[in-house]
Amino acid sequence: MSGRSAVTRRTALAAGLAALGACSMKKTISPPPASPPRKELFRISLAEWSLHRALRSGRMTNLDFPIEARNRFGLDAVEYVNVFFKDEVRDAAYVRTLRRVCDEHGVKSLLIMCDGEGALGDPDEGRRQRAVENHFKWLDAAAVLGCHSIRVNAQSEGTWEEQAARASDGLFRLAEAGASRGISVIVENHGGLSSNGRWLREVMERTAHPWCGTLPDFGNFCMDWSRAHDPTVWYDRYLGVEELMPFARGVSAKSHDFNDAGEETSTDYDRMMRIVLESGYRGYVGIEYEGNRLSEHEGIAATKRLLEHVRLRLREEFSDS
Repeated sequence: MSGRSAVTRRTALAAGLAALGACSMKKTISPPPASPPRKELFRISLAEWSLHRALRSGRMTNLDFPIEARNRFGLDAVEYVNVFFKDEVRDAAYVRTLRRVCDEHGVKSLLIMCDGEGALGDPDEGRRQRAVENHFKWLDAAAVLGCHSIRVNAQSEGTWEEQAARASDGLFRLAEAGASRGISVIVENHGGLSSNGRWLREVMERTAHPWCGTLPDFGNFCMDWSRAHDPTVWYDRYLGVEELMPFARGVSAKSHDFNDAGEETSTDYDRMMRIVLESGYRGYVGIEYEGNRLSEHEGIAATKRLLEHVRLRLREEFSDS
């Protein structure tokens, strides 16, 4: 692993974290499952990004989000995006209030999607460590909210090998901190090499930490968004999800538009959910609507209906698994 043995690497990382006061031995303990076993093949949650226009316009707030998920869509689990409470995350009273809102409405907080906190695979080791530390406040908030994970990015620079080594290093350090709080660190295919399923699978294998996993997203397999209309920069979404599912602690059901039959126009949901279920995953599947033709509420409702129909269609096929 980058010219050093795994033992040497982990010893050095542990020493660095000790200096920061991260001193738990929970890294030897396997994390709990993302959700308890249920009779359903999977349960449905709502990702906050589905309502980003309403949130950015001020028509709703982060505190309104769990209420909207429950009362408008009948969903009992949510996935936050950190940008919508970035200024409040250090306010312990605010985080406790958000937890109380969820508890009062019977909503479970699953994870926080974290962006803008630095590159966990930064070529400069000092900046890489600062990026790790920048995520600590989100680990703390996730613990108060009762989440199982925070979602992070495996952002880096350099060659394939250099980026894999650097991202793995940053993720291992952060996973150590997450283990001390009982919170997993999960990576989404989210641009650059992270949208190459083979590369991200290699990063997971290198990191080899029980508190580090993935959040496969059905649609984020573009490796260069500046050339999104070029098919050569897109990784095969079905292959990518298949490669990431062995490490999955959650699943993001990206949707953009629907045909007259209610099927998503970019992703074959039956095929994709068959891949998810064949991996043995039985946790939550999060709605993440990003379309423009339908309103946010219409798009969320359409995605929910489709997931419910797919669940019904696949029930018999996976009834014994």
